[in-house]
Amino acid sequence: MNRREEWKKVLDAETERWSGKSCDQLIAELHEVQAYTVEAGSKQYQVEVEILENTKEYVHVALAVDDGSLPSSIHPESNSFIRRKNESG
Repeated sequence: MNRREEWKKVLDAETERWSGKSCDQLIAELHEVQAYTVEAGSKQYQVEVEILENTKEYVHVALAVDDGSLPSSIHPESNSFIRRKNESG
């Protein structure tokens, strides 16, 4: 598996974890950008999660993952999702 595929695997897991939260949880936990490290296998990956938009109807969240290596990490693997405020969960 190449570096980008490894990043994508971590990104998918983190996206699933964060997208399972309610709007209230997302707003509370992401009042500031969250930057943290996760370990998968024997490697560490940097994750950043932030709210892009917080409207009356939805919260739009962005995630990015890389391994800190340059120059590859200048363009991390990224994803975003929208959680509608009228959805439960």
